[in-house]
Amino acid sequence: MIRRRLEEFGLEQRDLAQAAQVTESYISQLLTGRRAPPAPDRTDIYDKMDKFLNLPSGQLARLADHQRKEHLKKELGEEPAALFREVRDLVLRKCNPGTEREIRAVFEKQPFGELERLVTQKLLDVVKGLAQQELENESWLRTVAELSDRTYEVTRVSVLQFLDTDIFHVSVEDCVSFLDPLVESWEIDLATFALEIVLNGRLVPGNVKRFEFVELESEQHFVEEPGFKGFLDDASLSGTATPAEVAFLKRLKFKDGRPTPLYYYRELQNLRDPLHFRTA
Repeated sequence: MIRRRLEEFGLEQRDLAQAAQVTESYISQLLTGRRAPPAPDRTDIYDKMDKFLNLPSGQLARLADHQRKEHLKKELGEEPAALFREVRDLVLRKCNPGTEREIRAVFEKQPFGELERLVTQKLLDVVKGLAQQELENESWLRTVAELSDRTYEVTRVSVLQFLDTDIFHVSVEDCVSFLDPLVESWEIDLATFALEIVLNGRLVPGNVKRFEFVELESEQHFVEEPGFKGFLDDASLSGTATPAEVAFLKRLKFKDGRPTPLYYYRELQNLRDPLHFRTA
């Protein structure tokens, strides 16, 4: 379809590449099938192509999605390969020096094991999220291009490819273009699995990302009291309750007896009465 459209308008691949803000070689690889089309939800290239080729909005994205699904069907059953040695070396090089030896020992003992996959996946998630967010930011992309010693157009192509990768297919190219310049360091507490990722402050305001695994009481452990349901159903009692107040009332537990809707209304008033709370 793209080839036919280019012929109809008397355009060249370089014209399309310029409109999509990518390299001509990237367009050529897409059209010859040497490169799989990127996932529609991870790129802006199809919207730019639709507009340039005067196609209905979303048409190329739908065709690309169909082509990707057909390609995946042929690949089903293949075992995912472990990370390239260079990828692992980069991940470990970015690790906090105080814990790098301990983490390296775990990585070596369990090649591509749970810890290595967890850390690498989270690094990918954070950097891909940032790249997706800044895809239309030319200034940001030019700074990344400068840090990785590449042209703006090549960097845009790299972003589109990077957004389409996953933990099983992350490449050395992805590391050079994004993981290396964007990630300053990371460290993980092996007791709590709290993970902290420090990003390049030149490219990311508020550059520290922290992820923690905490225990939360499951909602399924709360049995909704009939009185609480009656309280919610009666707008005269619960009409002004905020989501936070409703969540608090829902978690109240009782050893004996069943509270009435009126009880929850009075409890709500107690929550709002400053006389029941000491000043900090």
